[in-house]
Amino acid sequence: MFAFLCGALILLAFEPGLSAAEVKFKYAIKEFSVPLDHFSFLNNTSFNIRYLYNDSYADKSNVKSPIFFYTGNEGDIEWFAQNSGFVWELADKLRAVVVFAEHRYYGKSMPFGSDTFNSSKPEHLAYFTVEQALEDYAMLITYLRDGRQLPVVAFGGSYGGMLSAWFRMKYPHIVIGALAASAPILQFPGLTPCEIFNRITTTVYETAYNANCSANIGKSWKAFETLAANDAGKKQLGDLFHLCDPIKNADDLNEFLDFLEDVYGNLAMANYPYNSTFLAPLPPNPVRQLCFYLKDLHQKDDDLIKSMASALAVYTNYTGTEKCVDYKYSKSGDTLDNKGWDIQTCNQMVMPFCSNSSDTMYRTKDWNLKDFTEKCYKKYQLTPKPYDIELRYGGNNLEAVSNIIFSNGLLDPWSGGGVLQAPNNQVHVIILPEGAHHLDLRQSNPLDPPSVVDARQREAAIIAGWINEA
Repeated sequence: MFAFLCGALILLAFEPGLSAAEVKFKYAIKEFSVPLDHFSFLNNTSFNIRYLYNDSYADKSNVKSPIFFYTGNEGDIEWFAQNSGFVWELADKLRAVVVFAEHRYYGKSMPFGSDTFNSSKPEHLAYFTVEQALEDYAMLITYLRDGRQLPVVAFGGSYGGMLSAWFRMKYPHIVIGALAASAPILQFPGLTPCEIFNRITTTVYETAYNANCSANIGKSWKAFETLAANDAGKKQLGDLFHLCDPIKNADDLNEFLDFLEDVYGNLAMANYPYNSTFLAPLPPNPVRQLCFYLKDLHQKDDDLIKSMASALAVYTNYTGTEKCVDYKYSKSGDTLDNKGWDIQTCNQMVMPFCSNSSDTMYRTKDWNLKDFTEKCYKKYQLTPKPYDIELRYGGNNLEAVSNIIFSNGLLDPWSGGGVLQAPNNQVHVIILPEGAHHLDLRQSNPLDPPSVVDARQREAAIIAGWINEA
């Protein structure tokens, strides 16, 4: 028998006087024991995963109150609970129990404790798969239902949305439906062009303020390389951008340029119409804010680099409290979670990315599976399986799927790998023309665009229908 260990810590109750975007949610933090390997009959090792629990919305007189179950993704589960306000709002309306489950190998759900990512023990990574995580969730739901046929709806955003969709596909007897918000389940080899993410991001920057913004970013790569061609230029670059670690060589420069590409993608994802702290403390419409500094087309490299430094600060130091820019992520507080996702991309979550400087604002980069495989093996002794997810979950062959809502914002770079056309009348596709990354899953805000408000209303009606049918 696998029992759970109950924790009694209550976090951040509702506070009066806060705006909708600032309201915090309360929950008990609990733990649940799961097998290390669900698919072995010889290994009896177990460990605890965390989950967050709130039954304050549930109708205590109704023995069949629904459960809203968030399939935790690549990070500490409390972070996702605070950024998925729609789950809480809908639970209040439909009198549901709320559960946010933490994904194994993330947050505090480490199967080998502090030794989990020990590079000298690559065998520890053998149990870090989508299938093991979904089995964790299936066991936890079965425990929570305690023999009762309670209707369970899965929720998730981004990778969590992929998990919620796959959960419904694999366990239709456990969850009656799933909301998969901004879930790029088609972002895999042979299913989606590898350049789609960077093309969409470029379009977001082209239209945020004016086309000079993306043009300046496209010109900046050569300007950075020119400036960093000598030691004085490297120092100037470090001073202008307030870098924590100096740029000493070509590897450092490439790491800095990779960091900039990450920033542009992150800003497009978190391009919300209000202040947010999802990926970093950001102002409203942060892409437009960055593009304000790049509205004039710069002809001189010096002017361009200085404008780029001001623009980057929208992401790296909006609050004005950061002492330096950690472009190597070496001082980041979520280093383990970053490593966790890097590991997943080296086993199942192989998502090709490429770009061409002639039709995007990015540097030209090819996708090379052989090189990628060699890097993964060198770092983790893992050999990627690029077609594993398609084999297990069908890729774009979704004709047999039912009761899944796929929502995608057209301002979200990940929408290129999302499900944009319904394969049948039991799969619901909701498009948000003004939506960034899973904006519909976030808490309601007076600044939400009309398409997001409409999407939440449609999602609520569909989910209520599933529950009534159950």
